[in-house]
Amino acid sequence: MYRHSQITRRSLLKTIGMAGVGASALPYLVPSRALAAEGANRKLNLALMGCGGRMNQILGAALQQGDEVVAICDVDTRQISQLKNKFGAKVEGAKVYEDYRKLLESEKSVDAVVIASGQRWHVPMSKAAMLAGKHVFCEKPLAHSCAEAREIREMGRQSKLATQIGTQGGSTDTFRRSMEVIQAGLLGKIQEVHCWINRSFPPSAPIDTNADPIPEGLNWDFWCGPSPLLPYKNYYLADPGRVGCLHWGRWLAFGDGHLADMGAHGLNLPWHALKLGAPVQASVTIPEPLRDSYPSATDFRWDFAAREGFDPVTVWWHDGRQAGPPEELGKELLSTYGKVPGNGVLFAGEKGILLSDAWGVGGVVKLKGDQKCRGVNDHEAGKSIPKTLPRTRDHMSEWLDACKGEGKTFQGFDKAACVAEIAMVGMVALRLGQSIEWDSDALKVKGSADTEPLVHLEQRKKWL
Repeated sequence: MYRHSQITRRSLLKTIGMAGVGASALPYLVPSRALAAEGANRKLNLALMGCGGRMNQILGAALQQGDEVVAICDVDTRQISQLKNKFGAKVEGAKVYEDYRKLLESEKSVDAVVIASGQRWHVPMSKAAMLAGKHVFCEKPLAHSCAEAREIREMGRQSKLATQIGTQGGSTDTFRRSMEVIQAGLLGKIQEVHCWINRSFPPSAPIDTNADPIPEGLNWDFWCGPSPLLPYKNYYLADPGRVGCLHWGRWLAFGDGHLADMGAHGLNLPWHALKLGAPVQASVTIPEPLRDSYPSATDFRWDFAAREGFDPVTVWWHDGRQAGPPEELGKELLSTYGKVPGNGVLFAGEKGILLSDAWGVGGVVKLKGDQKCRGVNDHEAGKSIPKTLPRTRDHMSEWLDACKGEGKTFQGFDKAACVAEIAMVGMVALRLGQSIEWDSDALKVKGSADTEPLVHLEQRKKWL
């Protein structure tokens, strides 16, 4: 199996301690046009990084307040062309870049950056933008290693910039209502949580070293970026304008499969609702030997210690064609749905269950004695539970408003990186092939110094 070579914890801490990134410097990272007038009527200058399928899906929402795109960046000219064709005049006047670093250096008027590149690029681009004083919206998955998650978490905590991760489900009313009813004790003690989606890749396979011709207009070396430079294969990329996470995301050099892709959504509600913090143990079972790509099915398990107001809890992630909760819990859903849904997040408590979809949306409750599930906003037993969390009209507006000094984001990097850490700890267990004990404070696997290369994946510096 391909593994990145070693990068030491000391080198990471040295990076975090550099001017502009250290704990003493980050509080002074403020928006680059912070002295300009703030407020809902102010128009932002936006820059786009990564112009493929996901940017096509979210750009409309990013432009809903009349803000202006002044710069766009992609290493594939085909992606830039299709984005221009789709959005026309809305991006027509934007200056085009291949190199995100040159964009940040040249476009001083940019207030905020929208990032929809591949997973391997999310922390490097977000970090560069924040160091340039730009607000950042970044699509999930946020990080590609435990070390990356920690670095961007600390930047998010200590800067004054508005950040937001692309877990759109967390901005819905039912997501936040599910948090409220769980934290109010409606389900009693939560014993376990199961997250799943019935997506499947082919069995884990080795990297194919027989390269395909590189398409004209694609800078393949730059596309690989911080990840290793692999022989180009057509199946790493989706067609221009199409979402590519199920293409490159299968390959561990570039992404972390369904766990990172959908786990960013599925683990989001448990982390928020149960105030999970970091896991203390992680394990995974897979149906075939791990090679260079994500397996055809997984069952990840994380154990979390007791927290204030919460008992210890076990959280599971399942993917593959047969993915779902344990049979006994699945039976609780049959009277409502007739079958176990193909994706979901299920909280099993001593007084009943709460089920949402894998995005944390559309929560329903079934208490002991209930015949069927009822919506989290409708169940009679929850009517007296007050609304304690802020509501927002939509995910992107919450970030855009925060960029303009109006309110705060609910899922900034300070929180999103903690959710990412859960998944990345699971990936360490997957790559290692055994259960691990996790020391989050020290950012290491307990009793196993040789796991450093898995915690701190080495990055190629050429494009950073």
